Order: sequence, then C-alpha cells, then structure tokens
Amino acid sequence: MGKIKSNSFIGALLLAIIVLSSCDRNVVFDQYVTIPNGGWNIDSMAVFKVDIESSEQTYNVLLNVRNYSNYPNSNLWLFVDVISPSGKTAQDRVDCVLADETGRWLGSGWGSLYHVQIPYQSNIKFAETGQYTFRIVQGMRDDDIKGIHNVGLRIEKAHALKEE
Repeated sequence: MGKIKSNSFIGALLLAIIVLSSCDRNVVFDQYVTIPNGGWNIDSMAVFKVDIESSEQTYNVLLNVRNYSNYPNSNLWLFVDVISPSGKTAQDRVDCVLADETGRWLGSGWGSLYHVQIPYQSNIKFAETGQYTFRIVQGMRDDDIKGIHNVGLRIEKAHALKEE
C-alpha cells in the first residue's frame, strides 16, 4: 500500500511541475538582484542583460520589488536605463507604489517580506534583436535606503505570434 501512495504522490508532483512550467511559456526573462542588508546606495546599480530574439514580438516589461515591512516609505522611485544592442539609451523614472494611503503593503507577502510587480512598459516591440541591458538605480532622496530586499526585471511575450 505504501508503494501506491508513493507513486500517486510522485505522479501528482510531476503533474504540478508540468502545469507550473507551462504557465511560464511566455516568460522571456525573470531575474532578481539582491540588495545588501546595509541598504541600497544611490551609486549601486542592478544590471540585467536580456536577449531579445524578435523585433516583431510584442512584450510586457515589469519591475519587481521585494520590500521588508520596515521599509520607511510607501513608494520607491527607480531610474531605469535601457541600452539597445546598438548602444542607444532610453531613460525613465518610475514611481513604484508599494503601500496604499493607509500604509497597507500592496502585492503579496509572507512574514515581513512583500512583493509588488509594477508594469513598466506594455505591448512594446524592441527595435532590434540582440542583447539589451537594463540598469536600475534607486532614485530616493536618501543616499542609502533600507528595507528593500530585491529588485527584479520580468519580460513576457504580450501576444503569441501566429505561425504561418
């Protein structure tokens, strides 16, 4: 009898892995940089290198922030530089809202760590194929901010291309 339960458990586990991995077929890139416990210095940069294989595909670009409950602000300003394979640079300033007006943390959380996903660009096409570099720095008034655990970048295919 123990063997049947064991095989059922393994089968259920394999099915769960297949289902979870198929959900992320449209994910092109999903990576985080951990911020040191001492704080995120204004001179520290999170760098992500992303290979874009199609200039015809539309993408959604999202910023991920994981903050601790002791983060002293309700938002986080980020400066984002996107450098194309040919060296062209686009710069943006993004206001990442982490808590509502009552101070309740947004997104999902467990314990004292919270995760918010911020839409950065939706339904965009990259002008060229190749490796893009995303550089992210904190843009708060303090040179060192405490309470941010990770900053991440996620790129998803917005719509699947039709094969002809």
